[in-house]
Amino acid sequence: MNLSSKRAWLLAAASVALIAAFLLYPEHRQHFFGLIPYAFLFTCPLLHFFHGGHHQGRHPKFGEQQP
Repeated sequence: MNLSSKRAWLLAAASVALIAAFLLYPEHRQHFFGLIPYAFLFTCPLLHFFHGGHHQGRHPKFGEQQP
């Protein structure tokens, strides 16, 4: 697959996704907004898992100098 055919598939997929979102959004707007709080609650553990926690080992141990 060359670059132009990949772009064509990407453009087609994005077009289908936008059309589907346009058609489905008015009917399922209440479901979407009802799930937003749960999406925030679900992303917090995922961010901690992929981000590596709060400090990522940047803080010096007791008695060490900061660079």
